[in-house]
This record gives sequence, C-alpha cells and structure tokens, in this order.
Amino acid sequence: MSDQQSQYGVALLRVSLGVLFLAHGLLKVLVFTPAGTVGFFESLGFPGFFAYLVIVGEIGGGLLLIAGAYTRIIALALVPIALGATLVHLGNGWVFSAEGGGWEFPLFLTITTLVQAMLGAGAFALRTPELPFLPRAMQA
Repeated sequence: MSDQQSQYGVALLRVSLGVLFLAHGLLKVLVFTPAGTVGFFESLGFPGFFAYLVIVGEIGGGLLLIAGAYTRIIALALVPIALGATLVHLGNGWVFSAEGGGWEFPLFLTITTLVQAMLGAGAFALRTPELPFLPRAMQA
C-alpha cells in the first residue's frame, strides 16, 4: 500500500469518527435534550455541567475532526469523553446490544480515537494556522 493510500485511510477514519461524535452530540441536544442529558449525568453521580461539556466536545470536536483541523489535539481531547462512556457502560456487560448498552462500542471508540491522535489528519485535511505553544508534530 502506498503512503498516499494510507493517508486516505487515515482521512476515512478521521471523518468517520467526526460524524460519530457529531451524531452523538446532536442526539443529546435534539432527542434527549440538554436538560434530559443533564438529568442523566446527575443520575450517574456526575455534575450536571459535565453534560454541557460533553455536548460541546462531541459536536465541536466532531466538526473539527471532519474538517481535519488540529486533528491530534481534538482526538486527544475527545478521549476522556469516550473513556467516560466506556466507564458508564461497564456494568451493563460486554455487548452494546445489552440492556443499557455494553462497553464494547465505547471502548472501541476510545481506542480508535487514540489511534486517530497517533496518526494525525491524513488526506483532505483543512490547513490550520500553527499554534505556537504546541510542538508542530501535535498539530498535524
């Protein structure tokens, strides 16, 4: 496989993850509603404002991943959200089709988001201004 083909694969992963995070964020806004999401977070023992952080992270992070803007940084910022979902679903069993959703999908999301952070943006990424406070390698 050529390096160019690999970059297309990296871009496909990036866009897929971006769409997935965006869809989950919009689900919390349009279906569960922000108030319902806050209530769910509080029922789990988390502060309600975490729900807003997750919604902003999923929607904003998803859009930035789709665009390929600051991919490594954004992917790393999304890992705690994916890891949090994994921890929330641990008690429901392994398969995600289990009642309450198991941990297999959130764990896979966590791992693929980490992989994206390692790989960078791939092909078709938006060119973004360099951030002077971060190493250049973190900004690809």
